[in-house]
Amino acid sequence: MYGVGLIKGLGVTIKNLILPGRQFTIHQYPDRKIGPIGLARMEGKNPLAFALSRPGETLKAMMGLVSVPDKRQDQHPRFRGEEFSWYDNRCTGCASCAKYCPLGIIKIVTSPSETAMQEGDKYAIDVFDIDIGRCMFCGLCVEACPYDALHMGSGFEEGTYTRAELVINVDMLKAAPKKPSQWFRPQLTSQNYNPLDSDGKEASSQDVHRHEKPSQSDQEKTWGQR
Repeated sequence: MYGVGLIKGLGVTIKNLILPGRQFTIHQYPDRKIGPIGLARMEGKNPLAFALSRPGETLKAMMGLVSVPDKRQDQHPRFRGEEFSWYDNRCTGCASCAKYCPLGIIKIVTSPSETAMQEGDKYAIDVFDIDIGRCMFCGLCVEACPYDALHMGSGFEEGTYTRAELVINVDMLKAAPKKPSQWFRPQLTSQNYNPLDSDGKEASSQDVHRHEKPSQSDQEKTWGQR
């Protein structure tokens, strides 16, 4: 019948307008709302018995005012997350990551550090900005890094109210937990490193390096043949 769809849509609008559970923002991700039947199942009771034993909780659940923690889906260690892991002691400021970014969302500004003059000096990283609001997480910046200084992160809950807050700066990169993803890092896979473990272990700058440091004898042998 003509107009039934319009009436159904208005019904949903009115329901969201008058239900108490919709009028108060008390449920935050990753929690979810639950009804009296769901509460009874969690307690392992019959819904009727649960309602008789806990009428107040049952009434709140019927009004949509009860929430419970929701179980997160299992996440793979190779997940390419938003929280980039950057090892500043490995970074030389070459800006390879910025050059290979297809969207141009990485900005790097360097200056002479004047801390290692005998070795030819090195760059000080003054600006290292990553705009994750425009990032497509292709990982080309990680592939381009010749010193394994930049890694994909393992998190994804970086929602903000403004786009300006989606820019990760150098201070945020330094302070971020060093829990890199296994993506494009076979050395982490071989070490059975999992950034999602609950023990909170972080990967050191040596753990994330792709190449093993040659021994003194290997170096003498290599240089002796040249």
